[in-house]
Amino acid sequence: MTTTTLQVRKNQISQTRWTTTDDAPLKDGEVRTEVELFALTANNITYAAMGDAMRYWDFYPSGDAEWGVIPVWGFATVIESRHAEVAVGERLYGYWPTANHAVLQPSRVTPLGFSDAAPHRAELHAVYNQLIRTSSDAFHMTGTESVQALLRPLFLTSWLIDDFLDDNNFFGATTLLLSSASSKTAYGTAFQLAQRKGVKIIGLTSDGNKAFCESLGCYSQVVGYGELDQIAADTPCVYLDFAGNGGLRTQIHERFTALRYSCAIGATHVESLRGAKGLPGPTPTMFFAPAQVKKRNQDWGAPELGRRMVEAWQAFTARASDPTKPWMTVEHQSGQKALEAAYQQMLKGGSNPAVGQTFTLL
Repeated sequence: MTTTTLQVRKNQISQTRWTTTDDAPLKDGEVRTEVELFALTANNITYAAMGDAMRYWDFYPSGDAEWGVIPVWGFATVIESRHAEVAVGERLYGYWPTANHAVLQPSRVTPLGFSDAAPHRAELHAVYNQLIRTSSDAFHMTGTESVQALLRPLFLTSWLIDDFLDDNNFFGATTLLLSSASSKTAYGTAFQLAQRKGVKIIGLTSDGNKAFCESLGCYSQVVGYGELDQIAADTPCVYLDFAGNGGLRTQIHERFTALRYSCAIGATHVESLRGAKGLPGPTPTMFFAPAQVKKRNQDWGAPELGRRMVEAWQAFTARASDPTKPWMTVEHQSGQKALEAAYQQMLKGGSNPAVGQTFTLL
């Protein structure tokens, strides 16, 4: 049995290669999984662009300091087990490598799932180390695993952004500016924010995606990147930066004199990433979803946090997957060439926002 993995060069993420290694025998306490379905979204581009800064490369080390493995969200099945509490055939949702196999070291096993206790993960955030058994997962819906792989991790980030802003009284702002408004994380955030009173949600996007963003119905207004002058410069606002476009960030900070908070979330515009030093107004601050999870676990307890998330998730997916007017259709592909082509297209910002892409390497 062999494992095939897509790797990207850490300092030039447009460069890729495939590696094939013979699978070593499992050690006591380990399980081997077959990664059967995973999503590729702008979120994965962020993982690559921020791989060193946010330690995304550390989850599945490549063994080569110059090359990394991008983590992806999706589903896998246990095909071999040397752990008494994890059976062959169990299906799991979680954070996988862009590969056909993954070896895990289950610990703290419960009916809901387990953590991966591999030594190299000891200092990494626990949220990404959780593998969830689909048989007891409140989020899992049979027959919609592609939608779950595509939207679940993004929407949970969206939900946490909305919760974070509300928790901070929107930093005294009345208008929220969301860049890369056609991205799934952005419109998931807009979907949640639209349920709040007293705030205006403005989506910023390219001219080619304006019609799509307007069709969603969750933005108060959609504005092209070259049309910022449509928004009054003294508007008290928060900037939610899903794009990571340094030039746009500079324009936002220089134009809006009442900018109350600048939140860096994603990096869909990899070619335009730039530092944030010397900008007028508030210092851009990276949003780290696990930190808000930790806070709400302390505030509410994990069961209540989970209940709120599941309720919101069900409402969002019902709307996004509405067969009469879906926000997203799913395109599933197999094989190395398809995955690599989609990755390169996504790096260039050429993906159709109305299409979600899932893959298998089997």
